[in-house]
Amino acid sequence: MSFEIKLPLFEGPFDLMLFFIERDELDIYDIPIAKITNDFLDYIHHLEKLEIEIASDFILFAATLMKIKSRMLIPRPELNVSGEEVDPREELIRNLLEYKKYKSVVEDLASLEFKQLSKEKRGNLVSELQSLSKLEDVDAEMQHVDLYKLLKVFQRTMSRMASRVDETIHTVIQYPYTIEQQKDYVLEKISVKNQVPFTDFISFNPDKIFVIYTFLAILELLQLSLVTIVIGEGYNNFWVEMTEPIAAA
Repeated sequence: MSFEIKLPLFEGPFDLMLFFIERDELDIYDIPIAKITNDFLDYIHHLEKLEIEIASDFILFAATLMKIKSRMLIPRPELNVSGEEVDPREELIRNLLEYKKYKSVVEDLASLEFKQLSKEKRGNLVSELQSLSKLEDVDAEMQHVDLYKLLKVFQRTMSRMASRVDETIHTVIQYPYTIEQQKDYVLEKISVKNQVPFTDFISFNPDKIFVIYTFLAILELLQLSLVTIVIGEGYNNFWVEMTEPIAAA
């Protein structure tokens, strides 16, 4: 008589570890390394007997368990920076908890996906497909276009281009501000009054381009350590101060 041995397959070594912990109702924060290592190696040996190729991550994990086991047998505890004894199982426990958390999320998502796939929408299938195709603008526009309509549109476009008499003129306007000019403006303002709010700089000319150039000038003065900024409460509420010179030693 012949008999057949079947072993449960696991997605990875952490999946197998969680199986052992749940099966034996072990405390995940106080894992008996000796027992878990023996169970893990026993599982790998059964796979070898069945001539099943063992993934490298299982072998690496088994080696890690044996390393932790040997560290726990050595009567020389490792200490961290604070002088506290380091548990050799700490990193393993942290990784197991992370894996368990993500595994539970994946299982919930798989359950939701299965429930969604088992549902069937009611209604007119043709109208539903047309409504879905209109979600993409390109598909909606090209859905009822044929070669004749494309040629008519091309002819109308070419006719409009041929009848144009005005030429497109691009005018480039140079802004009447420079960074250097605004740097002098900022330094002049704070030389009269040591602390100047940012609103005073832009009250002179609330034009958007003027404000941008003034702000860039303040940033460059900050980089040159010529001014400092004091932040206040509220929106855009800060003051610009003159940097005090450092006395020579």
